[in-house]
Amino acid sequence: MTEERLRADLVLEYPFTRTTGPVIGAFLTGLREQIICGIKRADGTVLVPPVEYDPATSAPLTEMVEVGQSGQVVSWTWVDPPRPQSPWSQPHALALITLDGADTPMLHAVLVGSSAEMASGMRVTARWRAEREGHISDLEGFVPEEAGS
Repeated sequence: MTEERLRADLVLEYPFTRTTGPVIGAFLTGLREQIICGIKRADGTVLVPPVEYDPATSAPLTEMVEVGQSGQVVSWTWVDPPRPQSPWSQPHALALITLDGADTPMLHAVLVGSSAEMASGMRVTARWRAEREGHISDLEGFVPEEAGS
């Protein structure tokens, strides 16, 4: 005699949405307009990307400030081949970039042809997508400053 087993298909879902809020919403709106924003802390330092609460004091942060479109590579790694879920289909660098006017680096791609074109300390500038929608991918990546945007 074969025992019949009970079976129930299970689909995990998270049927809710989250609003971006005033800080992340302003950052994403800025990207749509080709502006990079950070947020000023009580000590005057600027965090990029912005966060809602000071990571050191937990104080709420509200003063958004525009930072530069260029900055300095602090550290980087070469990605070749790109992972299947990567937004970049070509080999590229992932770098921590401290933008002009910011005190913390942000992580993004540097779009160069080979790792030989990368160096810590190099200057890079933003390259924007032609069509933007208010998403981090509106910032296509960074290129060496002399290459222009």
